[in-house]
Amino acid sequence: MGRKSVKENKNIYQQYRENAGYTREKASEAMGIVSETRIEKIESDKTVPYPDEIMAMAECYKTPDLCNYYCSNECPIGKKYVPQVQAKELTQIVLEVLATLNSLEKDKERLIEISADGEVSEDEERDFGYIKEQLDKISLAVDSLQLWMDKKDLLDA
Repeated sequence: MGRKSVKENKNIYQQYRENAGYTREKASEAMGIVSETRIEKIESDKTVPYPDEIMAMAECYKTPDLCNYYCSNECPIGKKYVPQVQAKELTQIVLEVLATLNSLEKDKERLIEISADGEVSEDEERDFGYIKEQLDKISLAVDSLQLWMDKKDLLDA
């Protein structure tokens, strides 16, 4: 029987395991591919987990946002290209998408003007940058929606 941790400053992997109600031993058994010793090393920051271990933890703990955390914070490529997505309620996600789409509706004509010649001139850069920021917001909202759906699927399973 595992002991309850009294450690302060637990990393996200330990927090998620404990929130799911697993001891390291039970988590290892449930995942089947990550040993209890390996879980301890990951949770004590002695080693960086492998992507397949993160996927197993995310499924076992029913926390798909663990994959996004890993990619955006620990994977060298993901740190550069994957934004961290925050878990949100469905209504908040939908409102963010609609607000951004409404904002972009006003800028649609400007985007057409800017891109018509296939180049972004110096006088168009500011407007193009703003439109790109709005598109990034939509992309992040879509990622949030995907995360919400993945979590719902795991909880329903």
